[in-house]
Amino acid sequence: MKKKIFALSLALILALSLAACGGKDSGGSAPADTQPPADSAPADTQAPADSAPAETVKLSVAASPTPHAEILKQCVDILKEQGIELVVNEYSDYVVPNTAVEDGDEDANYFQHVPYLDNFNAERGTHLVSVAGVHIEPMGLYAGNSASLDAIPDGGKVAVPNDPTNEGRALLLLEAQGLIKLKDSSNLEATPNDIAENPKNLEFVELEAANVPANLDEVDIAAINSNYALGAGLNPVEDALVIEAADSPYVNILVVKEGNENNEAVQALVKALQSDTVKDYINNTFGGAVVPAF
Repeated sequence: MKKKIFALSLALILALSLAACGGKDSGGSAPADTQPPADSAPADTQAPADSAPAETVKLSVAASPTPHAEILKQCVDILKEQGIELVVNEYSDYVVPNTAVEDGDEDANYFQHVPYLDNFNAERGTHLVSVAGVHIEPMGLYAGNSASLDAIPDGGKVAVPNDPTNEGRALLLLEAQGLIKLKDSSNLEATPNDIAENPKNLEFVELEAANVPANLDEVDIAAINSNYALGAGLNPVEDALVIEAADSPYVNILVVKEGNENNEAVQALVKALQSDTVKDYINNTFGGAVVPAF
């Protein structure tokens, strides 16, 4: 009897022992391909990290108030859509806009033509280059104390810009009207010293281009750049006695320092300035006093 009890007890202990071992095996971790790690999710279900917003690029451009700054302002919204903030800074002279670009205070400027730029670089040792032609501002001759070219008296006074290229331009316009004859009509930098014939003995009053309109009542006639004529309330098409033809070689240009020609923001501005939006604005706003060159 004791042997039977002992045998049954031994069998029961052995059975419990085997059951415990089996439970341990079934409670182990599942194979890797059926159970992902608890602390991670499948790659295609994880939310991507938030990307940083694109940084706005600032482009600073120096310009004459009229018409250059006005034209540039038509590009503000065009560039804004591309993440570029166009800042237009107005200058009333023809020197600081160039030195500001040379010194890095401005990214670009828009106020001059190629002959003026070439002369400025040669005289000042600057490193400025044109990246795009935008418009032409025909120079005109305006009445001061003489109501017409025929009414100019002997010894009459003529106001002309005193910077090299615009003075030569004014003298060429006077020559085209038969008022003077130059020694060399191909010299774009002619001065009164280069006049070969002056039948009316005209006296030339050389002034900064920006100051010519304010001195109209001091002279018989004046040669005025269209941007300064517009700024003085003159309409070049209606008020000028004569005006340059629309095929004038003096195209106003966008200028940067050498090496920045391919800057993405600058190239975006070039496309904006040469867009149909700007062309239509020029034609509709200035009525021929400013002519698109693209």
